[in-house]
Amino acid sequence: MTAPTEHENRKQPEAGAADQAADQETHIFEREPGDPERKRINPLLKLALELGPLLVFFFANAKAEWLTEQYPLLEALGKPIFVASAFFMAATAIALTISWLKLRTLPIMPILSAGIVFVFGALGFWLQDETFFKIKPTIINTMFGLILLGGLFFGKSFLGYVFDSAFKLDAEGWRILTMRWGLYFLIMAVVNEFIWRNFSTDFWVGFKLWGNMPLSILFTLAQLPLMQRHALPDEDTEEAKG
Repeated sequence: MTAPTEHENRKQPEAGAADQAADQETHIFEREPGDPERKRINPLLKLALELGPLLVFFFANAKAEWLTEQYPLLEALGKPIFVASAFFMAATAIALTISWLKLRTLPIMPILSAGIVFVFGALGFWLQDETFFKIKPTIINTMFGLILLGGLFFGKSFLGYVFDSAFKLDAEGWRILTMRWGLYFLIMAVVNEFIWRNFSTDFWVGFKLWGNMPLSILFTLAQLPLMQRHALPDEDTEEAKG
């Protein structure tokens, strides 16, 4: 067997560096729920990062007049919904930045919704048409519903990307829960269309917080029996017993 040449020795570190760079590039987005190298985040922080921008949106819409008095530059944005949308876009960018700084990865579902937020937000500001902001939840909910149900068609449960840090389920539990949430998102897309087309802007904004959030909480609570039936034993508990 011949010894490796100097040229081959020089290529090996280069190949290793290339593989490492490729691995880092591949995992800019969070790993699959079952991946042992998937980084964990405090469930409360995860909830704050995902719901924080919505709370900022509601606050900015309710206090738009006070905000424009304190910061006159905001008057250039126009109606309260435009001011609230600007704050929502900024809060979304901050949440994604914090996620990157904490985990060095970007959550898949929020990054998809952020893309729609920025595209339709930019169109709304450019055309000064609030319709773009109102149809955004319809598009996001429809997209999430189709992604979740479409993933099941290919044998994958994308819901694990969202809730994996909070609890563990077996494959059947994830499948049923994903199907239910997929249908829920599609129903909420229809509800959003009905609300914004038949009620005032203020009512629509109020429904986003006082309607969407309570309904989501109630729907989540309704899934607890399913999650309890399909819950996997905690790894730390199993190790302590062993």
